[in-house]
Amino acid sequence: MPLATYKDLCIDAVDARRMGEFWAKVLDLDLEELDDGDTRLTGSTPQHTVWINTVPEPVSVKQRVHLDVAARTVDDVLGLGASPVDLESFRWKVLRDPEGGELCVFERDSEALEPRLFEIVVDSVDPAAQAAWWADVLDATVGREENDRYSWVEGIVGAPFDYLVFVPVPEAKTVKNRIHIDVEAGDIPDIVGRGATRLREPDDEVRWTVLADPEGNEFCAFEPRRINDDVDPLPPEADFPG
Repeated sequence: MPLATYKDLCIDAVDARRMGEFWAKVLDLDLEELDDGDTRLTGSTPQHTVWINTVPEPVSVKQRVHLDVAARTVDDVLGLGASPVDLESFRWKVLRDPEGGELCVFERDSEALEPRLFEIVVDSVDPAAQAAWWADVLDATVGREENDRYSWVEGIVGAPFDYLVFVPVPEAKTVKNRIHIDVEAGDIPDIVGRGATRLREPDDEVRWTVLADPEGNEFCAFEPRRINDDVDPLPPEADFPG
């Protein structure tokens, strides 16, 4: 029995409508504009949901979490408003989204485009330890490159992507991540007991607990949904401490 299961994904944006339109087309999801100015992307399962949350601060440093996506050609994503960073050095193409956040594009044949969200990538001081921690929380499997440079988690139940990847970087986290995941968790104290940090408790405005993993990456933990609770009464909050 996992301590937590994958729920959905959240992306911070200065212009939630513009970024919502961009990511909806990149990920082949449906766009819904919300009354508060945020946007929600939906797909074939609840776990495909992506919340685009309005924040006042623009991208200021390299994102510690970024998305790897599949596309027929990199030009398809560039045509949606992304800008090139490095199209030659790797087997993937490094771009920036319309607000300057990094993303990577893996070019695929049309028959191999699913999932459009290929993997979520997290910068890490200790990738092996991070992958082991998340695999434990999500009851998933750890994979590791032969030379141990990076590690990943696979077999995440319900996740609309293949891998949660941890790559080595020398620098520590300095600002709140602009991309984070939400999970459903039945035993939040157990997750804290295994190394998570509480950042915000539920209150009159939010019904989730904001946590950070052992390297400080924020994520939101929701109590399991009630029977017939088909939608969240409030969208995931972007403005939490980090």
